[in-house]
Amino acid sequence: MLDTPKANRLHISIFGKRNAGKSSLINALTGQDMALVSDVAGTTTDPVYKAMELLPIGPVVIIDTAGLDDEGEIGQLRIKKSREVMEKTDLALLVFDSADSQFSFEKYWHGQLREKNIPVVGVVNKIDIRDVELESYKNDFDMPFVKVSTINNINIDLLKRAIQENAPKDFEAEVIVGDILPKKAIAVLVAPQDIQAPKGRLILPQVQTIRDILDHDAMALTVKDGELEQLLATLGRDPDIVITDSQIFGKISNIVPRHIPLTSFSVLMARYKGDLKRLVEGASHIDGLKSGDKVLIAEACTHHALEGDIGREKLPRWLREYTGADLEITVKAGVDFSDDLSQYSLVVHCGACMFNKKQMMSRLEKTVGSGIPITNYGTAIAHMNGILERVTEMFFA
Repeated sequence: MLDTPKANRLHISIFGKRNAGKSSLINALTGQDMALVSDVAGTTTDPVYKAMELLPIGPVVIIDTAGLDDEGEIGQLRIKKSREVMEKTDLALLVFDSADSQFSFEKYWHGQLREKNIPVVGVVNKIDIRDVELESYKNDFDMPFVKVSTINNINIDLLKRAIQENAPKDFEAEVIVGDILPKKAIAVLVAPQDIQAPKGRLILPQVQTIRDILDHDAMALTVKDGELEQLLATLGRDPDIVITDSQIFGKISNIVPRHIPLTSFSVLMARYKGDLKRLVEGASHIDGLKSGDKVLIAEACTHHALEGDIGREKLPRWLREYTGADLEITVKAGVDFSDDLSQYSLVVHCGACMFNKKQMMSRLEKTVGSGIPITNYGTAIAHMNGILERVTEMFFA
């Protein structure tokens, strides 16, 4: 479980005022000194991410945030970072100091979390100093509470149980492609090993797809694009599906006969991380783009861009060639997603393999709230190659 990618772990975020004991709570939950603890208010500045195993829950990412009551100009920037953490939070722990009876900050943040449909567990800390009755908290907050002492390790097991009981069961899709494959199916994966491919390994969507295929008692055969025709000719029977890198959709669709199901890793990620139907619908808006329109290309990771980078070079070129329009294209990477989407006519997102499902769905909801269509790399490329229906039909049958 230590090798589980962060994007596939339950994301637990800890919110609370300065010195409420957020960092010491992480240490108590894990039984390790993983977070810096200090009596000085504001010790935690930027959000801190800890990937770990939290028994009996399993692989999680715990996110330690700055105090909700941080002060000054820098403090407001820290709070903004804490607010951004909500976009990827599957479960929130809202920490209270048992000696504090002023809940204005907690009420505001509790409301923000509930607006985003994030389950919240209240944690009343420092009961070794001042014990309290939980009824007074339950009158003001509609959420379960656990009172603890992180210093004396009191009720930490009860808190773990509350986390397990309140964590969303659907924080991660259960399947990538295995549900549409028959037992003993043959899946051919086309993985071009060009300059964009990481040296010595496959990219994460390829690895995850292979594992999903094996988990569903099917067989995965991986080849480079130059070997695909030879493989198809020597297999002895048609594969049950061909999955390719979206960047070579045009080439591969000409090689794979129409009766063989064809899709891409990016299309699979659209299904696994987000809302495939919505992203497919968004691709149709490419046809309506005209000169002067602004397009946002959003990437989940902040990789070093090489020559021929898909987000910075290929997609902008393909969009301009397909539409014949002089488009204004902006590329944003990582958590740098525009606060003002109204200026854009379309958002084209990467496969989001580095995001958890909650974060990708938050971005989808933000675009819907702004009335802006969104698609992703694979669906956009398939649309521009005239094969979008072909590469998604197996998921809508």
